[in-house]
Parts: sequence; structure tokens; C-alpha cells
Amino acid sequence: MYQYLQGVLQEAANGIAVVDVHGVGYLLYVSEKTIGALNAPGAGAEVKLYTYLNVREDALELFGFRNEEEKRAFLLLIGVSGVGPRAALSILSALSPDALQTSVLHGDVSSISAANGVGAKTAQKVILELKDKLVKEPLFAIKAPASAPAGAKSAPESVALNEAIGAMVVLGYPRAHVLRAASELEYEDKGVEELTLALLRKLGGN
Repeated sequence: MYQYLQGVLQEAANGIAVVDVHGVGYLLYVSEKTIGALNAPGAGAEVKLYTYLNVREDALELFGFRNEEEKRAFLLLIGVSGVGPRAALSILSALSPDALQTSVLHGDVSSISAANGVGAKTAQKVILELKDKLVKEPLFAIKAPASAPAGAKSAPESVALNEAIGAMVVLGYPRAHVLRAASELEYEDKGVEELTLALLRKLGGN
């Protein structure tokens, strides 16, 4: 029903985000990683969240994702027997899509079961049911896509930098532009907020 929402962020905390779209406030359930990305610019910023509408007998629940990779990971997770939307969101609060893919392919039960409310048996199911799917169609990492401009360096591997890149994509900047700017940053020993501000400065003229 909804592919994405784009509007003004009102708040993002405690597992939810509220986005004002032309005077209508949408409440979305989001991962902690998405909350971190949204709070880098903060309330009042224009944001874009990809969405999934969960239809229950007694309620309609809207889930939001900072990028398409997180939404794809969520859809894969809820396709696992015994994993509902809340459990999937809990896993994505603990693991980025890239980290989830790595954990599944390496059979790392402990990383997945570290998510709040997710036990070892559920983690084993996730690995068993997703491993072949991720081998055939891996989640795209935020590193060096084929669309990167010719001559551009690959974006370095850094958890903080990847979160900053995700924040910029939430704000609507083209991924190729963000990756090119990210490849030019000194990122070691810097936090998400500092790197996000640095990317904003570099992309301000785009």
C-alpha cells in the first residue's frame, strides 16, 4: 500500500518515529539503528522512510526503514517461520543488514540471538531458512556499488560511517553521491554525528 513516506520528522525514540506528511502525522515502528540515523539531523528535518504495512485483525501497524536494504532484510526475516514483525525489528536493531547477512552466512547464532527477545532456536531458524536465499541474492552492502562514479574510491568499512551514510540516504541524497563523498572522509575514531555533519558539508552543494 505504501512504498515510502517523505515528510518532516517530529520525533524518533523508544522504537517509534512520527513523520508529518502534509499535516498528517504517521507513527511508524522503527529499529534502533533507524532511530540513530533519524536523530542525526533531528526533529524538523525532512526525512524519507521506506515502509511496510502489517495488517492484523485488531490493528494496522506501519513499519519504517532508513533504506531499502533494511526493508529487504525485514521482509526476509518475517518470511522465517516463527519470526514476526516485532522480532524482525529487534534483530535489525541489533544488526545492520550487512551484519545480519554476515551472521547468517557464517552461521553465527550468538550474534542473532543477542537481539532482545530472540532466542537461540529462533536464530538457528533464521540461519537455516535464509542462508540459501542470501547466497543466491545477497543484501547489498553500503560499500562499493556498481553505480559508484568512475575513479571513485570504495567507501571504507566503518560501522559509524555506514550509519552516517544511512542517515544521508534517509535525508534523500543519492547513494552514489553519498558514497563518493564518504570515500573522501577521514573516518577513523569519529562518531556517527560527526561523520554525518561532514557528509552534509560535502554534499551541501549537490
